[in-house]
Amino acid sequence: MMTSQKKYYVYIVQCADGTLYTGFTTDVDRRINEHNFSIKKGAKYTRSRRPVKVVHVETFDTMSLALKREHKIKKMSRKQKKLLLTQGV
Repeated sequence: MMTSQKKYYVYIVQCADGTLYTGFTTDVDRRINEHNFSIKKGAKYTRSRRPVKVVHVETFDTMSLALKREHKIKKMSRKQKKLLLTQGV
């Protein structure tokens, strides 16, 4: 029996106030639901900026690669993030 390899995702959501939030997960739908509806599981940053909508997702085969990419995106300026969203750079 073959088991499917777990995938890891780095995502960017746009909050209701127009700000961007970057995160990491193994289940994008669940995580976005937590950001929008959970009292305790959504990120503190997004709780006061609901609703959030997904604007970018990247998929990785290892947790290490995903976490490195998340860190790199979080260090980007807003202008660089907008460029990523529009041009995939």
